[in-house]
Amino acid sequence: MPNSRAIRSAVFNTSRLSMAMENYLLSILRLEEQQLKVTVAHLSEHFKSLPLGEGLGTSLPSVSAMIRRMSKEKLVGISAEKEIVLTETGRQYAQVILRRHRLAERLLVDVLNVDLEFAHIEAHRLEHTMSPYLEQKVVDLLNNPQTCPFGHPIPGSGYIPSDNAITLDRCRADNRYLVDRVPEDNQELLNYFVEKGFIPETSIKILDSSSSRGIVTLECNQDELVFSIEVAKLIWVKS
Repeated sequence: MPNSRAIRSAVFNTSRLSMAMENYLLSILRLEEQQLKVTVAHLSEHFKSLPLGEGLGTSLPSVSAMIRRMSKEKLVGISAEKEIVLTETGRQYAQVILRRHRLAERLLVDVLNVDLEFAHIEAHRLEHTMSPYLEQKVVDLLNNPQTCPFGHPIPGSGYIPSDNAITLDRCRADNRYLVDRVPEDNQELLNYFVEKGFIPETSIKILDSSSSRGIVTLECNQDELVFSIEVAKLIWVKS
């Protein structure tokens, strides 16, 4: 994980990218975190989960056009398998945006008492306006937080992942775990997590995990929750 000074210095003296490009870079890095292949189709689908105020077109032609533009700007490359990959410069920019987004989420929840289910949406608005100076002020105020409220690492914070963290789909029945990270891109799903108290550091018990049936059933705060295997693969827990 790169340190915060390296991330900030990489872009401090360069011109700011457009909001659209910043959103593209952020989304590419987020898909990488989910261990998904980044393609035009995946990006198009991912953009549908972003707030409407981000103003991103979701059609395949519009996404393809932006990727071609970003390729000319040396921010991304295209592999032989049509997978979109970040260049070194593109990755530096993406890490800065992701860092600011997650710091903004922390500021909103920990200082401004914004309800957890709204933090992700509001952070999208703040990430584009946060300067390196303001970013450092937020870091100092919050004592260099290492994760966002949803458990995801903040680039440059010195975060060290847990050795025993696994995705929910790999958990064994009758075992207890603590929630480590939950996906934040799907607002409807995020609302459900918050409503049920299924958030980082919450204790859960696996009742059933069946790949053949494609579901994971668990107990959380005396409620029985059922997730598809696809959703379970995006949730991380630790023993």
